[in-house]
Amino acid sequence: MPRALAGRTPTPPPVEITDLLWEWDASGTRRPVAVEAAGQRRAARLVRRMPARDGLLDPAAVDALLLRVHYELQRLEEELQLGRRIAQTVAPWVRDLGGGRPVRVVDVGCGLGYVLRWLAAHRPLGPDVELVGVDLNRHLVAHAADLAAAEGLPCRFVAGDAFAPGVAVDGGTPCVMVSSGLLHHLPAGALPSFFAAQNRLGVAAFAHWDVRPGPWSTLGAWVLHAARMREPVSRHDGVLSVRRAHPAAALLEAARAGAPGYEVACADGPAWLPRPLDVLRPVTGVRAAA
Repeated sequence: MPRALAGRTPTPPPVEITDLLWEWDASGTRRPVAVEAAGQRRAARLVRRMPARDGLLDPAAVDALLLRVHYELQRLEEELQLGRRIAQTVAPWVRDLGGGRPVRVVDVGCGLGYVLRWLAAHRPLGPDVELVGVDLNRHLVAHAADLAAAEGLPCRFVAGDAFAPGVAVDGGTPCVMVSSGLLHHLPAGALPSFFAAQNRLGVAAFAHWDVRPGPWSTLGAWVLHAARMREPVSRHDGVLSVRRAHPAAALLEAARAGAPGYEVACADGPAWLPRPLDVLRPVTGVRAAA
């Protein structure tokens, strides 16, 4: 340990402002968290600018900010062609699992449900696919459902824990789980449990897309968010997302430990001059045939 750090309390790992403002438990209760405690001065300054009363943030203002941030995320998902890319990955699994029966695709941490709404609008997975989005944040789920209804799209959204039995997976319908931008919110020690939960539910396959870490991704995130994002919170969290992201080796190790019955894969691609679309790549798993 360097002398400058000897005897000091280790600094907690950085967290995104959105994790602190919208940390929800399985019952849908928002947990209060002090940003100052994380030692992130810039994050604390941004939070202090938000409307508050008696030391508590205004819930209406927080929810309005939540929607603005997620609409900016949706624009990024559109530019990265995430709906099309997820469809290309999932479509062969759906065909193999179908055989005349419905298959359910569950988006974990769906947010505004952009991916499912894209799949519902373009139908690249065929007519016999149930599209279900799950998120702990009830405000986001309600807004996603309103958007789907306004667009006349056949998908549904549920507030709750996607890994709780019966919430999204019932055991009778073959299920594929997907997510986008979720894994970097989990500490490395929690990743095996994340994959183990899908193993316990008997999920047939999964594809979880997240940021690929590295200097090019960090630089690209900084340039993109500075140029395109209007919300200071979006700019702060967007760059931090890349810094927190897990390398492919860590994701593979966690998936193999938590879901040993699956054939897993994750590729980071070339380290130098990666394609812009490769900033997001999936860790995938397919349950091995019995």
